Amino acid sequence: MPFPLYAPLPETLERAAELARRYGLELVATPPDAGYWLALTATRLELAAAEGHGAVVADFVEGAARHRREFGGGRGQPVAKAVGLKGGAMPSVVDATAGLGRDAFVLASLGCTVTLIERSPVAAALVDDALLRASSDAGTAPIAARMTLVHADAAEWLLTLAEADRPDVVYLDPMFPDTGKSAAAKKDMKAFQSVIGDDLDADRLLVAAMAVAKKRVVVKRPRLGAPLSGVPRTGELPGKSTRFDLYAPKKPA
Repeated sequence: MPFPLYAPLPETLERAAELARRYGLELVATPPDAGYWLALTATRLELAAAEGHGAVVADFVEGAARHRREFGGGRGQPVAKAVGLKGGAMPSVVDATAGLGRDAFVLASLGCTVTLIERSPVAAALVDDALLRASSDAGTAPIAARMTLVHADAAEWLLTLAEADRPDVVYLDPMFPDTGKSAAAKKDMKAFQSVIGDDLDADRLLVAAMAVAKKRVVVKRPRLGAPLSGVPRTGELPGKSTRFDLYAPKKPA
């Protein structure tokens, strides 16, 4: 069943219809009585809920994205080191589990060309909206220009790439069920996870990523989380709360 999209203002209906067509959403005249829906306001697209948690929004202009852009530490950030941003290196990156696009935006802000792959229509629509707003802001427009969103199954999409289009790095941040061992996530992010679902096929995605990446595959994990199964790592970069597992590309037979 298509995910509902509610546009309460007449001036947002055209944009809402465009998003509905692009991501297979259902444009509704009134918000549902229960559950979740996307709401297109005068300023942004939000994931809303009858339960009343804070709205989930992808935002590359203000808030945490702006603070990280201005004070995040540049190439010294763990994610930058993990993808190989050192010296004059500027690898091309496919973020194959884009989510809300936060790490992809950091990499693009540091100069990388990033393709964001997201199979969830809800997450893809939220990132689409964030990119539109970022493209209209003088401070983030050059960064947004280095970001391309693709709504697709990442494992399938990667394996369609021609040799000339293969990225240097494939970046994965798969979402898994909450085990209860980590600190409780905010209610809004728990809602986001419940809507887009868990990446229980991450092992399949890792295999596809290794077949395509030219230089490395990077997998973001909880600091104490188990590595993805079936493939040995070539290294890891531990942090305070997260860890980046590194994998070498699979050599052609």
